[in-house]
Order: sequence, then structure tokens, then C-alpha cells
Amino acid sequence: MLSARQQSVLRALVASYIGAAAPVGSSTLANLLSAPLSSASVRNTLAELSSLGLIAKPHASAGRVPTEAGMRHFVDHLLDPGEVEQYERRSLDRSFDDVSADDAMQLASRVLSDHTHQLGFVVAPRLERLILTQVSFVRLSTERVLAVLVDAAGHAHQRVLESLPDSGGIDQAELDRISAALLERVAGRTLREAHERLEREVRSLRNRAGRLLDRALLLGLRAAEAAMDAPSESDLVIATRLALLGQPEFSDPERVRELFAALERGERLVDLLDELLEGEGVSVALGEELDSQGLSGCAVVAAPYGDAAGMLGVIGPTRMDYARIIPLVGYCSRLVTDKLATGHETNLPR
Repeated sequence: MLSARQQSVLRALVASYIGAAAPVGSSTLANLLSAPLSSASVRNTLAELSSLGLIAKPHASAGRVPTEAGMRHFVDHLLDPGEVEQYERRSLDRSFDDVSADDAMQLASRVLSDHTHQLGFVVAPRLERLILTQVSFVRLSTERVLAVLVDAAGHAHQRVLESLPDSGGIDQAELDRISAALLERVAGRTLREAHERLEREVRSLRNRAGRLLDRALLLGLRAAEAAMDAPSESDLVIATRLALLGQPEFSDPERVRELFAALERGERLVDLLDELLEGEGVSVALGEELDSQGLSGCAVVAAPYGDAAGMLGVIGPTRMDYARIIPLVGYCSRLVTDKLATGHETNLPR
């Protein structure tokens, strides 16, 4: 834990660095502190923070900048995110008023970019996270069955299952009974949870289940695996990349090229976000936590939406105005969640 003086100096240094995008000198810090400190005390405190790895001197004669560890400590322990300003809430509300649920994700990406001057993104709801409400099978031929999975939002997801064992002996009436047997086991669960339950039941009932249940479990597993394995063409939605180019950290064309290459590898980025940003509310990942060459020196502020099936947020330099961006990302998450739930006007208090 840092002392009160160390916290005060680190907080002031980060605030100045975020605003100026430049190293901060001790004299500047002395003027920013709420409680007056002598220049010698400020220099001593900076030396202590440096020995803890929280700040660094980029050049011999320059001031100090926070390290990634320093920014992490600031976000976790010193930051007090406020509320979204009323004028900004009104602007965001108006943006979503007349937008269809289908267009909400594209709009959210653009709005986040415009309001934060970072790179706004939206990850479409992942199928394995959607809650299932209906499962049915339709016989297409002796070797092909159509699996139809319906989620809580009423969207149907279809997958054709081929080369099924004993498929020639399964008629539509038996498929209907299989669907009913599966629905008892998977309704109200996410696709991933349903897959895990069916796997456990197949193992525990191996060679002891009846023929219908055995077929139901195996067919359900095939349907779940086919749905989760199918690639999505629109997992990552990025409406514009122009806002990020105004940040001084991205004045280097090579840095920009690496970042855009990482974005082109959208599947890896989506998997990375899934690993880092699980849980409720707004999360922050930065620096080495992002484990990607193109995202070196970057930070991600993200929040789940739509019963945690999808995710939205911003990507930018670690020098980011977290106090403003964190509540803004959270508010956009609420707007998109509400839009997807109602399909029309949002119901948030203004």
C-alpha cells in the first residue's frame, strides 16, 4: 500500500500525464497537489515511486511518466470514476432513440469513438453465451438433420448435422421426442453450459441410458458443438478507426500498422477480450495483460451487454482518461442492452 503522500503525488502525475501526453516535472507536480509539498519532498516521493516501479524517467533530463504498473495501480486503487455528464447522457440517448436493435451495435462502436476519441468496438453476442429457450430437429435426409437452437431474444440459429450414426433409422416423430428430452436439460442454460451438462450426462450414463435418451444426448452434443465451432463473420464491429489517429501515441505509422494488423486478426482479439474481461461491470486491461504485439502500450476499457452475451468498449493508449471513459462505456452498455431487449426506444431515466 502507498502512503497518503505517495498516492497524492501519483494521482497528480497521472492526471497531468493524461492531459498533456508528456513527462511531468517536479515543479509542475508541486503546483498540482492539493496539499502543499516542498520541491525536495516531491522529488523524494518521486524517487520512492520510481523504486516501486510505478513511474519512470523516459530521458535523463525529462520529467516522469507512469509505468504500466503505475497506471494499473491508479485504475485499481486511486481512481474514482464519476457519472456521465448530463449533456452527454442526453446526446447518447438521442443517438439511440430512432435506431433499430439490428443497428445498435454499429452505432455503439461509432458513438464510443466519437465521445472518447479512442477506437470504439463492439463484440457481437457470442453464440455459446446465449441462453437457450428452444431446441428442435428437422429430418432433411437419411444422413442429414437440421438443428434449430432458439435463444432468449427469439433468434433462431440453424446448423446442419451430417453423417449421423443410425440417422437412417430416425424419423421425424422420434426427432420430436428427442427435442423434448433435450429441452428439459438445456432450457434456461447458455449453449456452453448445455454442452457441458450433456457431456457429463453422456459419460455418466454410458451404456446405461435408453435408446431414445442415448440418441438425444449424442444429437444434442453434436448440435452444440456445431453451433460453437461455426465461425462468425461479424464478431468484431469497428465503425471507424479515424478517432484513434489523433492520439500522439499513434503518430508513428509502424505503430498504427501493428495495431490495425491486430484488429484484422479479430478472432484472436475477441478471444483475448473473453479471457481478460470476464465478469460484470466495466473492466480495464492494459499493457502486458493484452499479450498481443499490436496492442503493446494500449489499454482496453470494456463492459458486457445483453445478459453478458456480447461486449463493447474502447481501445486506446494506456494514457487514457479512465475517470471519464469508464462510466461512459458502462452507460453505452446499458443503452445497447436496453435497445436489444425492447427493440425500440430506450427506457433509461434521463
